[in-house]
Parts: sequence; structure tokens; C-alpha cells
Amino acid sequence: MDRRKALRNMGMAMGYTVATPTLISLMQGCKTEPAMTWEPDFFTKDQGAALLKLVDIVLPKTDTPSASEMQVHLFLDRFAAEAMEPKKRDFLKLTTEKFMQKALTESGSETLADVDAEALEKVFGGLLKISKEDREANFEALQKYEEGVAAEDSSVLLDDTVASFAFANTVRDMSIWGYKTSEYVGEEVLAYLPIPGEYVGCGDVQELTGGKAWSL
Repeated sequence: MDRRKALRNMGMAMGYTVATPTLISLMQGCKTEPAMTWEPDFFTKDQGAALLKLVDIVLPKTDTPSASEMQVHLFLDRFAAEAMEPKKRDFLKLTTEKFMQKALTESGSETLADVDAEALEKVFGGLLKISKEDREANFEALQKYEEGVAAEDSSVLLDDTVASFAFANTVRDMSIWGYKTSEYVGEEVLAYLPIPGEYVGCGDVQELTGGKAWSL
């Protein structure tokens, strides 16, 4: 797959549309931290090791660097720890635990450290490669759960598979977001204009940027 071409044409479709000062500082902080010495702030150490493999499942090394080479796993961990709203952070914690337990069960492993990338990819892909009907049902279940939590309904429960789906969906979307926000991708893959010039409100994207999405 030509990921460079895919990234050129990919808009900010996940709802993450503004590069705030917080986001920029998080990305800058991740650039210089060696992955080998990484100690997660939000995830546990074992969850962090699994996350490192997962971001490369989403964006493996091809004609552009892998997600882990762009420190995307550090970005996800730091964003969760420092920028997420408390309720969203709690939800991510819950769904992370459900996904990791599913990975352990389906791989037959005793610890997350024993779950290799192939086993993780099987679980991850199985959660995301589902029918449109199942995807809509999952999102409906997630909405009902969020509404129950907001109403402080202690009886509200979330199915383990739906929770695992929510984690996989979040990791995929945020990995792409973090990757596109990295300095290398912003300057070398997307349309990059360090000194903005004329504003063209209704121009043809192919003519203006060669089909690339703008770098933020």
C-alpha cells in the first residue's frame, strides 16, 4: 500500500481539527524522548509495550516511517495523561483494560509481554473489520453507555466486546491524527506552507496542493 498517497488525500476525518498549543507542545515533547527509555504516564508498562506494537499495526513502515518511529505511542500516552477530559480518560482506561484482556484470552498468553504483534493484529483487525450493521450497533451501545454514565446511572454496563471495539477505534483514529501532526509528516508528506500566503476559499485541491491535505 502506498501510504504516502493515502495520507496526502486523508482529511482530518476523525473530528480532531485544531492544533492547539497543548497539542503542539505534546508533539514537541515526544520528538526527543527515546522509545527504549519510555515509561508511560497513562498506560501501564505492559499496556504501553502493546500500544507500541498497535500503532505500527495501524501505520507500519513503508515508503514513510512507521508510527512508532514518529513517537506516536508516546503522543497517545501523553495526550491521555495531560489533555483528555477526566471522563474520557476514565473511559479510555476501561476500554484499554477490556481490549488487553481480550488480547490475552485470544492469544492464550499469560502476560501482555507475551502477546506478539501478530496476535495483537488478529484481535485488533477482528474488532475493526466488521460489517456496517455491527459497527452501527457498537456505536449505538457506546452512546447509550455514555448517556447512562452522564445520568449517573450505576446500573449501566458496557459489553466487553463493544469496549474493546471502542479502544481499537480510538487507537486507530488517534494514531493517524498523531502521525499527521508529527513534524516529518507535516513537512514532507502533507502540503506544507511555512509562511501562509493568499487565502483561496474555493480552489481546486488538485491544483492548489497536488491533492494533498494541508499540514497544520
